[in-house]
Amino acid sequence: MGIEQKLGNMGIVTHKLEDLVNWSRTRAMWPMLFGLACCAIEMMAAQASHFDMSRFGMELMRASPRQSDLMIVAGRVTRKMAPVLRRLYDQMPDPKWVVSMGDCASCGGVFNNYAIVQGVDEIVPVDVFVAGCPPRPEALIHGILTLHEKVKGETMRDWS
Repeated sequence: MGIEQKLGNMGIVTHKLEDLVNWSRTRAMWPMLFGLACCAIEMMAAQASHFDMSRFGMELMRASPRQSDLMIVAGRVTRKMAPVLRRLYDQMPDPKWVVSMGDCASCGGVFNNYAIVQGVDEIVPVDVFVAGCPPRPEALIHGILTLHEKVKGETMRDWS
């Protein structure tokens, strides 16, 4: 009585643990609501029914950093807001990812002055940059799919 007789014609499913964990991480990312300017409207539009980010497992934006693992920084970050952003990032559980949405968050945009941070990567490590002023919801979805490809390529050495 071998395993073939017990399973019938279904066969045996084998896969690497890394691939299964990375697959589950991409299907259950919960983004944190962190809209700072006009890019936040496009982020909300990507969540609405026309673009529907819930097909990626992102049913709703979380307001609490302890319940989210993806921070989407949408808009310009001021020097006064930078410590708050870092504190929220530190409160997020591991693994955590950051998407910088819009030119203002990525490189300061048209605000080249002392009060605006010239790129959110000065404060937190950014995984994906989404360009545009403001970027369309399709661009944000493309950025999230790019992040999914990055997460799928992680190995166990990257997890620590």
